[in-house]
Amino acid sequence: MDINEKYENDVMILELKGRLDANTSEQLEKKLIPPIDNDKYLKIIIDFADLEYISSAGLRLLLLAAKKLDKKDGKIVLCAMQDFIKEVFEISGFTPIFPITEDQKKALAKF
Repeated sequence: MDINEKYENDVMILELKGRLDANTSEQLEKKLIPPIDNDKYLKIIIDFADLEYISSAGLRLLLLAAKKLDKKDGKIVLCAMQDFIKEVFEISGFTPIFPITEDQKKALAKF
């Protein structure tokens, strides 16, 4: 999996490309969790435009990040999901947990 990091003021944006599964979730965890734990970034957007697959390991990591952010009055917004990825979120019951928008611009507006 490739992860492109960019920043918009106090918002960290992570663009994911490839597969988010048990083999790659640690890679995302290293980029996502330390900034939350250190209060460096409490507003995070994850862009799924180029994500091809997400497993339960990826879902668990996102849930962990959301819980950590919630305790610190932070927020995670997901955007640009392809239909088959969104279906995984719907089936797993995650759509009420995460704000999901069409693109990064709309995700930024959620903050």
